Amino acid sequence: MSELIDHRVRDSWAGREAGAAALPDRAVRWLGQRIGRVGADRGPSGQTVPNLTGSTLAEPARAALEAVVGPENVLVDDSQRWARASGLSYLDLLGRRTGRPVPVPDAVVLPAGPDQVQSVLETCVRHDVGVVPFGGGTSVVGGVSALRGDKTSVIALDLARLDALVSLDPVSHLAVLQAGVRGPEAERLLGEHGFTLGHVPQSFERATIGGFAATRSAGQASSGYGRFEDMVAGVRLATPRGEWKLGVAPASAAGPDLRQLVVGSEGTLGVITEVTLRVRPVPSERRYEGYVIDGWAAGAAAVRRLAQEHVLADVTRLSDVDETTVSFALNAGWKTALLRGLLAARGIRQPCLLIVGWEGDVRARRRRTAAALRRAGALRIGRALGESWRHGRFTGPRQRDTLMDLGVCVETLETAAYWSNLDELRDAVRAALTAALGRAIVMCHVSHAYETGASLYFTVLTSRDDADPVGQWVRAKRAASEAITGLGTISHHHAVGVDHAPYLAAEIGAPGVDVLRAAKRAVDPTGILNPGKLIG
Repeated sequence: MSELIDHRVRDSWAGREAGAAALPDRAVRWLGQRIGRVGADRGPSGQTVPNLTGSTLAEPARAALEAVVGPENVLVDDSQRWARASGLSYLDLLGRRTGRPVPVPDAVVLPAGPDQVQSVLETCVRHDVGVVPFGGGTSVVGGVSALRGDKTSVIALDLARLDALVSLDPVSHLAVLQAGVRGPEAERLLGEHGFTLGHVPQSFERATIGGFAATRSAGQASSGYGRFEDMVAGVRLATPRGEWKLGVAPASAAGPDLRQLVVGSEGTLGVITEVTLRVRPVPSERRYEGYVIDGWAAGAAAVRRLAQEHVLADVTRLSDVDETTVSFALNAGWKTALLRGLLAARGIRQPCLLIVGWEGDVRARRRRTAAALRRAGALRIGRALGESWRHGRFTGPRQRDTLMDLGVCVETLETAAYWSNLDELRDAVRAALTAALGRAIVMCHVSHAYETGASLYFTVLTSRDDADPVGQWVRAKRAASEAITGLGTISHHHAVGVDHAPYLAAEIGAPGVDVLRAAKRAVDPTGILNPGKLIG
């Protein structure tokens, strides 16, 4: 049990045990020239557990929870409560480094299965205790913040013990996985039977099946495997009104698809305990390649043509000039120097890196994609660049830890829009962030493409304002969110949580908010589930 619990105590996205991605001195100097003062003397880099207010969980409630899951699975010590107090946004990580006060759960409860989850919720209803579902803790929008709303106490319901492959139907290509299974473990369990889920988001190493479903996650290979909601065939969840099971057939006209109401509900309508998922055979081949296109407009147009001609690769990721430049600068080496020389020789002045990857039936699909890219004027760099990206695609969070050690404010945000609005949206967000932050690098890439539009994923680097580091990012994020409103979605795959809740009504309308509130009242009449999230 101690190993199960201790691995949750972390002060970074990747975890210090995984090691930070060190930056060479020349990269640090380059960065300082672009954004201002950076260096190793810019503040704390380790976790600081503050002196917490004692648990307010009443003894009768604690005893009742212990009766359900066992005393050893109801934790009230400071380190365990602090470990589940927040997610992994820039402000979350900054708070962990400085010990900044944040809402902390009064206890951590670890149920062993769906029946115990249901019993925990019924117990919390009786004692009027708030419940925050906790999976991998990777939310970057406040989705797991220990808000208590009008409740005197709140628990973090850690689903780590729900870690099983329940069943596999090889005929129907369906697998039932419990909500606490992490991405890598899901692939291992399915791989033993020759199947894969194919869902690999940036949070893959930590995030869980339940979290993927609760937030409508999108993996890097979504063009091939689909977004997570496309994979969900059924869901089992615990609610204060009783257990709820959805999904009996591949398609149905029996009213609205309530599975899609649950998927993306962010723990406000119930605690997902099992998910029935479409799986596919493990691909016989994987091939990733790198291309460069001259200019963002040409690159975006090329990706649009791939989508509308139905020749997208499973992974299609277009970086703008700034992101490409930063990638070259922070990962400089002799190969990068050679690539720069090649681009100069070809007259490419505004290089935009394009990564494409195919899994499964590669040959014919790659041929069609490559032909379309040649027509678009893309320069093929080759497999080495593509494979380098594939093998290093999870280093970003570790590199963020290093940048924070150097005093860099580094954060991301994302959105999506129809193709006709995409450039306007990108320009508006970049302008808003630059105006709010001043001297900053604002990078952008297309991470997911569709026939009708695409997502935009922004990464921001600027020197941290040591006098007001929290306000610095809060103001920037507010400006970006206001720029997004009316042009695109407030979130393509990070979800709503706390941070995006003020902008939800503008997107779904007042009737939409009322529908969500009515659904919550129906299944959670006393409001114990994930207070303050999604609809406040």
